[in-house]
Amino acid sequence: MDRDWELFLLPYKQTVDELKVKLRGLRNMYLLKQEHGPIEFVTGRVKPINSILLKSRTRKISLDKLETDMEDLAGIRIMCPFVEDIYDVVEMLKSRNDLKVLYEKDYVTHKKESGYRSYHLICEYPVQLIDEVKVVLVEIQIRTLAMNFWASIEHSLNYKYAGEYPTEINDRLQKAAESAFQLDEEMSTIRDEIKDIQSSFRFKKD
Repeated sequence: MDRDWELFLLPYKQTVDELKVKLRGLRNMYLLKQEHGPIEFVTGRVKPINSILLKSRTRKISLDKLETDMEDLAGIRIMCPFVEDIYDVVEMLKSRNDLKVLYEKDYVTHKKESGYRSYHLICEYPVQLIDEVKVVLVEIQIRTLAMNFWASIEHSLNYKYAGEYPTEINDRLQKAAESAFQLDEEMSTIRDEIKDIQSSFRFKKD
């Protein structure tokens, strides 16, 4: 199937660019108001062509159905300071009028067998093109910094071992995942104290 990939992926690139600006804008609003913000930082990417082709083969997705059957052509990742912030961000995204959440996957409460934790939203986002509004799918992943560190390491190892980890590596990954989550739980115990300190700073400024 002949395809102009640059033209095909353009709406997805625009989706990523627009959502990064909007979500970073939200983060800046919290900073200006000197309030605790649930967003630490935001990244995004459009799936590379070679990854699209590989996934289409392994998942048996026809290239003419990429727009409807491949949900992560556009991807946004939101990092949060605390686990509780993940759910605040989820509710924030659900309330937006420029996103329609189709479904969600809570891998924070229900971790994957590998130890992976993150919250995924599959959304529709309208992109204004030259002569039409095109609705595209975007996957939004929300996780803590600790979850993101573990997932980045696991992702790199997955490339090396093609998902077939040696037993020792797999056991260490499992232990590391639990250690990362224990860190998140420990940090959550001081979340209220941090918010109180921020409130105190606002009071003194006022």
